[in-house]
Amino acid sequence: MFTFFASCWGKVTAALMSAILSFGVSIGAYIEPTTENSGKYFDENIENVIFLIGDGMGYNHLEKTKLERNVKLTLDTFMIQGSSRTRSLTNDVTDSAAGGTALSCGIRTYNSGVGVYLLDPLDVFIHPINITELCRDNKMLTGVITTDETSGATPASFSAHATERYKSEDITEDQFKSDINLIWGTENGVATKEMADEYGYNYVTTYSEMMALEDGSKSFAQFTNDLWTLNQSDENNPTLSQMTEKAIDLLDDGENGFFLMVEGAHIDKHSHNNESENMTESMAEFDKAIKIALEFAKKDGNTLVIVTADHETGAITLNDKGEYEFTSDDHSEADVPLRVYGSEKLIKNGETVNNYEIPIRIAYILGFTEEDFPVLQLAA
Repeated sequence: MFTFFASCWGKVTAALMSAILSFGVSIGAYIEPTTENSGKYFDENIENVIFLIGDGMGYNHLEKTKLERNVKLTLDTFMIQGSSRTRSLTNDVTDSAAGGTALSCGIRTYNSGVGVYLLDPLDVFIHPINITELCRDNKMLTGVITTDETSGATPASFSAHATERYKSEDITEDQFKSDINLIWGTENGVATKEMADEYGYNYVTTYSEMMALEDGSKSFAQFTNDLWTLNQSDENNPTLSQMTEKAIDLLDDGENGFFLMVEGAHIDKHSHNNESENMTESMAEFDKAIKIALEFAKKDGNTLVIVTADHETGAITLNDKGEYEFTSDDHSEADVPLRVYGSEKLIKNGETVNNYEIPIRIAYILGFTEEDFPVLQLAA
């Protein structure tokens, strides 16, 4: 009886979510290149996905970094450039948990919810599958890396399900049970070597241990220092770009492709504190990770690279002096950049899409159906 009720409630939840998202997309709305453009840039034989998320990264974060550091950004070299609309299901301004859930699960949820439906926050009957789990279940190798704690809102959204983003114990347990090949970030005070051993993970705490990892291994990293800097002064800790390069090397070993999420979390953290120098450095380091991903994709020929943000932080504005300044210490509702390499099917150049459409379109490009990724049914 309970199984029957759970099944029925799960269908009701999905139906209600479909109604709530009725302003969304349909499969027919996805881009099919015209005959004259088909294959103009890409062969569309996508096997791998590298999804890079600059937490808190708005358009003026890019401009501020270029101006103050006198640098060019790899982000500006993408041929396909659009925007993502950010909000949560319950608020015009999203937090990272709801924003991450939109980007990972293809749904909008309430602020602080991690991979759960608004109508079933306790995950009693049903939760949405995330894009990492979808790829894992279809024998692709998977990875989640961040400069944040491993149980931070964005990495959690791609590797766990929890009613509240600050439930680190629940999130960490979910992550160890996830069978995701690698989960790397800074220590959260919960994950231990004993837990890693129990679930068959190599417990990594230093740069040298990370570099010593071999193909086919599973690893859970708890680094102890900042990972967002351009040049790591602590030899025990890698930078985000070094993590990205090593993760790609490990995941590229599989026969069925891979999915990797890379988060530059400190764009957001430094924006909350209005720390211009640290923000632009973390932005520049995130761009180095993007460059590594893009270079791999161009060489590989079968890799989709997506770069976007979960929201904008700091409401950066160009003032009368021609300087970009923070005007807030919180998130804003501004649209954020969306960059694509490897497929003409995710967005048209200049298109603006809802944040939750992005993982649905990734799944579509990879060839998955609504049986694989049920949220496709919500959007149909």
